[in-house]
Amino acid sequence: MSAPTAANQLVPPEVLEVAKSYTDHTLEQLDKILLGRSQLHRLVLIAVLARGHLLLEGMPGLGKTELVKALGAILDLDFKRVQFTPDLMPSDILGAHILQETATGGREMSFRPGPVFTNILLADEINRASPKTQSALLEAMQEGAVTLLGETRPLPSPFFVLASQNPIDLEGTYPLPEAQLDRFLFKLEVGTPEVDVLAQIIGTRRRGLAPKPDWRLSREELAKLFGVLEHIFVPKPVCQFISRLVAASHPEHPLAPALVKENVSFGASPRAAIAIAEAVRALALIEGRPTAGFEDVRVVAESALNHRLILKYQAKVNGVTSRDLIQALLAEITQDDLTLPKGVSLEDRRA
Repeated sequence: MSAPTAANQLVPPEVLEVAKSYTDHTLEQLDKILLGRSQLHRLVLIAVLARGHLLLEGMPGLGKTELVKALGAILDLDFKRVQFTPDLMPSDILGAHILQETATGGREMSFRPGPVFTNILLADEINRASPKTQSALLEAMQEGAVTLLGETRPLPSPFFVLASQNPIDLEGTYPLPEAQLDRFLFKLEVGTPEVDVLAQIIGTRRRGLAPKPDWRLSREELAKLFGVLEHIFVPKPVCQFISRLVAASHPEHPLAPALVKENVSFGASPRAAIAIAEAVRALALIEGRPTAGFEDVRVVAESALNHRLILKYQAKVNGVTSRDLIQALLAEITQDDLTLPKGVSLEDRRA
C-alpha cells in the first residue's frame, strides 16, 4: 500500500481498501476486548490516526485504563503507564540527572530517562497529581520533546498521551489547567455500560478479565495509515465550516448563538480548528473515503470542543453544559451557502 505522490491527488480506491482493512481489524479487536463501547473505540482510533492526545473522563471502574491498555496491546508500539498520585514529582515522569562514577574513578552527571520516553504514555488518573506535576507534560505534548538543564531531548515518534481522569467534583482531584486541556485532541466521556453489556461481562469473563488481542497492527502498517491520512482531502468549504464553528464559540463573535453569548467566557482556540480538521481526515479514512465532508465535522465536533470552552459561573447555575453549547453551535452554524465541488462529497456513500 503506497500513498499518492501528488499533493492534490485523491487516494486511489485500492489504497483506501487496504487502509480500511487495517482500521477495521483494529476496531474489531477493541470491540472484542471491551464490550459495548464501539462508538467510543471509533473516536479513540480517530484520535490516534490524527496523532492527537486523548483524555478519557469517567467515574472509577468504567474501563478507562483497560481501554488504553488494550490499545497499547493492539498497536506494536512501546507502552508505559504512570499512576498519577499527589506525591508524584515531575522527575518521576520526565527523568532526572543522577551523579554516576565513571570507569576512571571520576564522577559525572548522567541522564536517566523517565517513562515519558515511549510511544504511548498512559497517564492514569492524571488529575490526582498536583498542578506542578501535571504541567511536566506540557512541552512533551506540544513539542514532542523534553527540556531538562538546558538540553532538549526528542521523544520517540509517534508519541501519544492517553490520559484518564475522574470527574473534578470527586475528592482529591486537581482540575487540569486550560493550557493543558487544549493540548488534548479529544476529551471523551466514558459512561456506565448498558444492562445487557454488564450481563455479558459477568457471564463470560471471570473476575472481569478481558481477552488478549489475537491480531496486532504493526509499526509498518501504522506508518502506512499515517501516510494515507496525509492525502485525505478536506475541501475548502469544509475548512470554512470548521472555521465558522470555532469562531462562533467566542461570545463576542457575530456568529455566536445566544446561548454561547450568555454562558461562555472564552471560546475554543485555533488548535481546536486544527484538531477538527485532522479528526475529519481520520474519520474519512476509517470509512474508506478519500475526502472529508460536512457530516464528519458534526461527528467529531463535540469531542474536540467540549473541553475547550470556558464557561461562566452562571452556566453551572443554569444547568448549561458544554454539550448544550456545542449542539447550539451545530444548530446555528450551517453550511447552506458552502457548496462542495461536484464529485467531491461522498457522504451519500456512507455505510
